[in-house]
Amino acid sequence: MRTLISFRLRFAVLVTFATAALPGFAAEVAVLRNGFSIQHERREVVGEVTRLYVSADGSSFVDVPSAEIEHYEAVPELPASGSRLPASPEVLVHLSPFARNTPNSPAMLDLNEVVNSASGRYRLDPDLVNSVIKAESGFNARAISPKGAQGLMQLMPGTATALGVPNAFDPRANVEGGAKYLRELLERYNFDLVKALAAYNAGPQRVEQYKGVPPYYETRAYVARVVRDFNKKKTAQQNLAASSPPKSGRSKASSSKTAGRSKSQSSALDQARSSAP
Repeated sequence: MRTLISFRLRFAVLVTFATAALPGFAAEVAVLRNGFSIQHERREVVGEVTRLYVSADGSSFVDVPSAEIEHYEAVPELPASGSRLPASPEVLVHLSPFARNTPNSPAMLDLNEVVNSASGRYRLDPDLVNSVIKAESGFNARAISPKGAQGLMQLMPGTATALGVPNAFDPRANVEGGAKYLRELLERYNFDLVKALAAYNAGPQRVEQYKGVPPYYETRAYVARVVRDFNKKKTAQQNLAASSPPKSGRSKASSSKTAGRSKSQSSALDQARSSAP
């Protein structure tokens, strides 16, 4: 019996290492049986689930039942003329593969364009919207939370209806509704980002009940995660701007704006850190 147990243990360890050693298959698309597909940098089989890493550093991933994956294929090439590369591998949301045969219905939706459009309409920073999407769903357009929140920005069915979103799994409609809701919360709390994010996660009634971030581990961790990611993006942009040669006639104004943004971001980050668990 001891020999059998020892053999099984060694076998399990070998399977674990073999799974971890699977090749990365960078920049592929997993086509699901429901017609949706997910772009990923690499994949890993864990039991009956395939983990699709949607970011190069492995910080964002989506777990999909292996039986639901129909096949893998290469990422469709974007047109060379008039196109731009996405800012990260997380910004591409794939729709039904059958749309490829339909004129003017691309199989791949550029989430950058969707986020920029919604952000412009509701006067939000696109980086903030992207940080919320990353924290809410990990850029999984089919994500469903245990409480029933759906899609990229995890809209509850009642909230989606109130925002005029008929299908929360439609990436464009979901981001439009989520951006609109985030703008409403920012206005409600006099543009206090920490309170607005706390309300987005736990509900406005909880923020008002506790007169700030509710004492929930999940909410405090969520707020800190979004603000940290948002500030990380802004810091990277500022470092890039600082290393680039200034443009004549605009350097002073740019420096002033950057300083103002940096101050407000630091304040938001300090608030998030004080609320973090």
